[in-house]
Amino acid sequence: MYKVLLFAGTAEGRKIAEYLKELGVPALASAATEYGRSLLEKGGSLSVSGGRMDEGEMERLFAGEDALVIDATHPYASAVTENIRSACEKTGRTYLRVLRSSTLTGEEAAVYVDSPEAAAEYLAGTEGNIFLTTGSKELPAFRAVPDYENRIFARVLPLPEVVKSCAELGFQGKHLICMQGPFSQELNAAMLRQTKARYLVTKDTGAAGGFPEKVSAAEAAGCRLVIIGRPLREEGMSLEECLEYLKEKFGKPRKGIRPFPETALVGIGMGGREGATMTEEARAFCRSADLLIGAGRMLESVPHEGKTLLKEYRPGEIAAYLREHPEFHRAAVLLSGDVGFYSGAKKLLEVLPGEIRLIPGISSLVYFCSRLKLSWEDVKITSRHGRESNLIGLIRKYPRVFSLLGKPEDVRELCGKLMEYGMPDVTVHVGERFTYPEEKIRSGRPEEFLEYEGDSLAALLVENPRPDKTVTHGIPDGEFLRDKVPMTKEEVREVSLSKLRLQEDSLIYDVGAGSGSVSVEMARMALEGHVWAVEKNPAAVELLKKNKKKFQADNLTIVEGPAPEALKDLPAPTHAFIGGSSGNLREIAELLLEKNPSLRMVVNAITLETLGEALKVMGELPFTDVDIVSVTAAKSRELGRYHMMMGQNPVYIISGTGGGIHEA
Repeated sequence: MYKVLLFAGTAEGRKIAEYLKELGVPALASAATEYGRSLLEKGGSLSVSGGRMDEGEMERLFAGEDALVIDATHPYASAVTENIRSACEKTGRTYLRVLRSSTLTGEEAAVYVDSPEAAAEYLAGTEGNIFLTTGSKELPAFRAVPDYENRIFARVLPLPEVVKSCAELGFQGKHLICMQGPFSQELNAAMLRQTKARYLVTKDTGAAGGFPEKVSAAEAAGCRLVIIGRPLREEGMSLEECLEYLKEKFGKPRKGIRPFPETALVGIGMGGREGATMTEEARAFCRSADLLIGAGRMLESVPHEGKTLLKEYRPGEIAAYLREHPEFHRAAVLLSGDVGFYSGAKKLLEVLPGEIRLIPGISSLVYFCSRLKLSWEDVKITSRHGRESNLIGLIRKYPRVFSLLGKPEDVRELCGKLMEYGMPDVTVHVGERFTYPEEKIRSGRPEEFLEYEGDSLAALLVENPRPDKTVTHGIPDGEFLRDKVPMTKEEVREVSLSKLRLQEDSLIYDVGAGSGSVSVEMARMALEGHVWAVEKNPAAVELLKKNKKKFQADNLTIVEGPAPEALKDLPAPTHAFIGGSSGNLREIAELLLEKNPSLRMVVNAITLETLGEALKVMGELPFTDVDIVSVTAAKSRELGRYHMMMGQNPVYIISGTGGGIHEA
């Protein structure tokens, strides 16, 4: 005896059949066509049958089984649904109707119209090929579709008078298909694929007119139905509600059934119409998945007829949903571009259990460069989408810089800075909405983008014909604007910078920055980091601003005020250079260690008193790896035809790292 009788003419029906088998519930799954039956995998507690039943046959089946009846037939097969419902009423069986979820775009999977004229009016506003199965008598109405001779493929009866009338209307050659049915689902689908049809126009002719085969063929070929006639208005439950109902009624899946769906993180490329830039591997996995997860824009880009959709992008929520819904067999988490290129894959892998498959896609960088006809092996890659990036410094150093932008004003602000920092000759490329109809790519000089209005999710590529290829620090003293402000000399500066052991992303304080020679050098070395130049002398602050602009140090922030007060509200540093402390070295060092106990610090001292203070402070506070270097340099000076070496004052360079254990 069966406990469930399932009419499974859809993907939802197949999912319910699989879940009933996992639950171990004796069930009979029935499909109207042989193709539909072949998609149902019998075995275990599940039996499968094929072939259409009229209302009388349904009544006899229901009367012989004390079972729950689930109607998961296609929403357009209204006659079948009416027969199932009527048979249940007459036999007293419980009836559940499972409804297909609507698409995310706001358009229904099928478009219903009242007449051929209305169908032609709808199709006039679309693009792509059209497959007509409404017969030759309706063809005149479709001449209203622009370019109908090339867009429309009409299937008509193979009669001489029919062929003649169609030719007179302009339907001829390969656009006129003369065949007589019945047509199987496989043949319908093959014709849709052969004609590359995006729309199938039909009437709801019921089972006798081959309507179910047309519906399943359209689904298999990813084709939208345009149905002449009004749909049956139904009430029912979603697939998720049905599965939850079955779980409550029959219990949880048996032991041994996987607790988590087979899951892949799928890069869908640029998205766009029908996932035009997806790889075949990505398409195949999405076709086989019964659950698609992603942001709304991602889900719109992938054919999702008959699949459960979860509009979600947060890793924790995705993991929780998958754990709570073991009834799904295969889940595709959709990510834009490539899974390894500024995607959410990294965080998802941290929270998703088991073996998670990664399917790569086409990244925005690859697509953008292909449209610009540029190679990308020498491109420096960064992103400003939800993060900070020193684009000015990168553009100064590299011949090509690519960045993902995050705000509409990013292009205007960057190009304004390029003009301010004396870089008007670089070439700026901006791309938006890749692969979508509104795709826009624009190239020009920075001044052409000062009033640019664009999409927040844009890609940027900047070409610099004269990048700074210097790999060492060491700007000559004469390059800096100095006036009468003290400056750390070149030779001392280079030893001090070496002792700092900077990294590309270091966060650095320059306390007592003076003219900014050390600040500028550090900003140019730590391109992915940031420097805060702290200075209390107003004249020095003005000079700092000028040197920042001259050396294009956009990742340098000038903080006016005395230390340690001016340091309190700044982010925690990884490194600190103390060029002047005004007698507050202990207070400064204590604050620095409070912000970051593992800080790397370098102090410059000219007087013996400052040297003694530095040694005492670093000896009493938890510093380790303390090192002292005395630098005495002499530079040549021309005297007529002779050169004389002129000695500079010795400078003591004291360095150390926080984290040592101090013993009193």
